[in-house]
Formats: sequence, structure tokens, C-alpha cells
Amino acid sequence: MTTDDGPLVLGPLLRRVDDDSAAVWVETRDAALVSVVRGGESWSARTFRVHGHHFALVELAGLEPGSREHYAVEIDGVRVWPDPASPFPDPVISTLLPGRPLRMAFGSCRTSVSHDEKGNRSHGVDALHAYALGLAGLVDPVEPDDPDLATDRWPDLVLFLGDQVYADETTEAMREFIESRRDIDEPPGEELKDFEEYAHLYRLAWTDPANRWLLSTVPSAMIFDDHDIRDDWNTSLQWRRDMEATSWWHGRIVAGLASYWVYQHLGNLSPSERAADEVYARVLAHDGPDELDLSAVLDAFADRVDQQPRTYRWSYVRDFDTQARLVVLDSRAARELQPEARAMLDPEELAWLDDQVRGGVDHLLIGTSVPFLLARGLHHLEAFSEALTAGAWGRTGTRVGERARRLVDLEHWGAFQDTFEKVSHQVIELATGARGPVPASVTFLSGDVHHSYVSEARTPRGEPPLRTAVLQAVCSPIRNPLSRNLRFATAVLSYGVAGPLGRLAARSTKVPDGPLRWRYAEGPWFDNNIACLQLAGEGLRLWWVTGTVVDDDHERPRLEKVAAYERASGAAPQRRRLRRS
Repeated sequence: MTTDDGPLVLGPLLRRVDDDSAAVWVETRDAALVSVVRGGESWSARTFRVHGHHFALVELAGLEPGSREHYAVEIDGVRVWPDPASPFPDPVISTLLPGRPLRMAFGSCRTSVSHDEKGNRSHGVDALHAYALGLAGLVDPVEPDDPDLATDRWPDLVLFLGDQVYADETTEAMREFIESRRDIDEPPGEELKDFEEYAHLYRLAWTDPANRWLLSTVPSAMIFDDHDIRDDWNTSLQWRRDMEATSWWHGRIVAGLASYWVYQHLGNLSPSERAADEVYARVLAHDGPDELDLSAVLDAFADRVDQQPRTYRWSYVRDFDTQARLVVLDSRAARELQPEARAMLDPEELAWLDDQVRGGVDHLLIGTSVPFLLARGLHHLEAFSEALTAGAWGRTGTRVGERARRLVDLEHWGAFQDTFEKVSHQVIELATGARGPVPASVTFLSGDVHHSYVSEARTPRGEPPLRTAVLQAVCSPIRNPLSRNLRFATAVLSYGVAGPLGRLAARSTKVPDGPLRWRYAEGPWFDNNIACLQLAGEGLRLWWVTGTVVDDDHERPRLEKVAAYERASGAAPQRRRLRRS
């Protein structure tokens, strides 16, 4: 069945689900015909091969909107999922129903270690694991009467905003695998080297029974961040030159992007987008008797899009009828790093985003792994570091700025001021009515920074006011908490005098204030957590949940709410902070 010796290696992952279609992704042990059976119908796809691994993505079409039915996976006619011995409910495919309030979960930054006392002591309780147990009804929440913790309505989507896997900070289990196949005294040491190691890393991340069940029954969307490849990925031109001078970087980036395409990106796309994808089109066109080997094609593709990022778009957009538009941005690979044209998004990517930031939907959601609205103090320090590195204080300042940028990760939107201002103006135009009907909210959804918060934005005094809520909602980490010292440092940079001092530093290098002002509405907090969002007409509600060990039952943590934030239609926001860490 689904043991290490069985034909199903990984999955099934339920990926993009619309009102009449769905996609189910699997990795198999051998070349095979994979079938998904639902409601008496069956859909099939043959596997394709990448570096000795076999994958299939089965597309289901002609489904009934708003339907909810169990499904099963067969490999060469033999049922392999669900496991009849599993304590979890049978997986379902629930199609979207136009007009039904959208509910989604989101978060980022998850390491894969055990769920026993040792793992929880070193990395905290896995919020995804606790969330899965709660949705499955296998444990009761800490507050059973809290409607936000009820399991009668599952999310329509879970959005993973980066660092689903850590290629550079490996766990004990991953290091054991690496040591079994090569000498870790040779570069890149305990970090990942090739596709085989990425495949094992994804297997560690996605085979925990609770998380595996969740991914099989809740649709998912994903985008990478730096640790999917390496810390500080594309921070600066000098960083990239330093990496390319090593003996191992080329293999890492090719394996990282190739594996990301297979394991994460492919399932983000609609059926028509997959058919138009330059690599997947080969899978669809293949009709020979032998399994298609994509290894060379995918490696060449990954090499090209790393060197020429304008030739491929990792970003994507989804419309949920007129209720919401979800725009998920690539804020890593699409960066322009030449100092004279430094940008978070290259010109084509920025123009694509400009086309998406339009009226006509109730809510605009923009997913970007790194927060658009960072704590004000940190934002100004990042702007200062960019100006310093660009030569505002001479050559010495340039060297100091580059070192500081890497040392404390000063590489978010604030460190790409030109792009930050352009995107800010796009949002301001939308929120003041210059781009069609004004939505009820514009919300940036982000992770990366290992703390969570909500910020509210406004325009400066004297400028036309925003006619809608512009928010930044952050959920990080799912499971990779900051140390106590780093929590304190983050809090210092988030409150008090840090904001004015950062602003003063930015002004010392003649960085303008920018077109937006913002402040914390809630937070920060540092729990491992998962965020939930629900839309209802023009209203928006957010809440964050974490896992809590009760009676030393480390394997079965219970859900507890961390914080909540709500904007009812035409009303001031309502906030409720429930616990501190």
C-alpha cells in the first residue's frame, strides 16, 4: 500500500481545485498508470521520469460545482490510497461553489523533525500537524466552543508562502541520508547537492501521516522562498557572484528549480496553463510506449530560467468568481540585481502584476513570501542599507552595507525601494478608485520573517485617502521558531524608537519616505502557527492557530487560537489577541 516498499512513494497531493476540475499529484516507485476514482468515474495519467523518480499529475474534469466526494488512487489498477488502516477520514475532493464565502489557510517556514518530545523541544509544535489533527476530528481544540476552531468547514485552499523545505539547514534525518551517499567534508557539506537529495527532502516533509492526509484532502498552492534554494537567495549581485564562484552552486540551483517545478509549481497551474507550459506540454504530447524521461529537458530549463529569469514566470493568479483575486508573486527568482537597475520584480514581472492590480473583485489578495509591509523600523533600515551599498557613503559604506545586508537579512521589499514605490502606487491607484471599482480590501499575505502580525496602511497627510483597507498579514513560522534572543531583537526593531531611528538612517542617505504609511494593528507574536482567512461579502476575518501539548501527549497536540483580526463591511477593525509568546 503506502509503506516504503509500496508502489506509492509520495502523495497524493490535492493541488489546484476549481468549480469543475481538480488535479492530484503523486510520486510512484515505478513507471505506471495512475488513476483517480471519484463518484464512479475514473481519470488517469501515465508517469514521467526525472532522475530516476516517477511522477504523475492526474487531471479530473467535468466535476459538479460545490460537490464533495471521496476519492481513491490506483496504480496499475491496484488501489493504493487511502490506507484502510488509517485513523484519518477518507480523502475528499471538494469543488468550489461560486458565491460561497472563500476560506483559506496560509503560512510559511516549516522544518521536518519528529513530533515527539524531542522534536517539540527543539522546534516547537508543528502547527500544520496540529491543524491536520484538528480538521480530521482526531483531537478536540483547547476551546471546543470557539467557532474559529470548528471542523465543519474545511478551507478551500492552503497557501504555502515559502520555505516548505530547507535545502541549507538540514535536519538529522536529512544529514543521515546525505552522509549515506557522499562525503560531507566536501562542498556543499550538509547542504543539498542534487535532485536525489531534494527528492528525499520532500519525502521527509510530506510523509508524516497527519500532514500527508491534510495535503491529500485540502487543495494547496505554493511559492518558493530563499531556503527552498539557499539563505539570502538573490539578495544582491555580489551574493550571486560569490555563489557562482563555488564548485557546487550550479548543481544546487538547477536541482532546486527543477525539483520545485515538479513538486510544487506544476500543481499551481490551471489545466490550460499546464497545457501551455513549455515543459509539461512534452508530457501531454508524449504517446510512446516508454515512460517519458524529462531529466535533461528539465535540467536545461532550470539552468536557463536561473540565468535568464525573464524567460519564465513562476508567479500565478487565481480568480474566485468576483469574490476574490489571489495573485501569488515570485519575489526571489524574478529579481534584478544589477546595481543600476536593482528591482524586486523585473520589468516584465512588474508589468504583469500591474495588469492584476485592477478593480472588479471584492477582495484582492497578494501572496508574496517576503512581507511587503515590514515593521517600519526594519523597512527603513533596509532602505538605508540599499542606499549605503549603492555608494551613498562611499566605498567603505558600500562594503559595510553589503556585509550588513547579508548578516541580518536586509533583503525584503524595503531593500528594493524602486519596486516598493511602484507597487505602492499600483495599490494606491486601486484603493483610490483610479483602476475601476474599489475592492473592499487589498491584503498582502506573507511569511519568511519568523513572526506574525497584521499591519494597516494609509497615505500620508495631504494625499487622497485610501477608500479601502490595505493590509499586511504575516504568518511565520509553521515550525521553525526564533530563539529568545532573536525574538527580543525583532521586537526591538518593531516597536519604540527603532522606527524613528530607522527613518533617520534612511534620510541620512537621502531615501524618500515613500507613498505609504503603516502601523501594526496586531502583533508581533512568535508562535509556530497557521493563519486562516475568511471572506464574507465585503467583510474579512483573519485568525491564527497554534498547536498546544496537553497532558504530555506530544504526538497529538490540540489547536489553540493565538490572535484574531476582523474588518466587517464599512466598520472599524476588531482585534483580539489571545496569548503571548
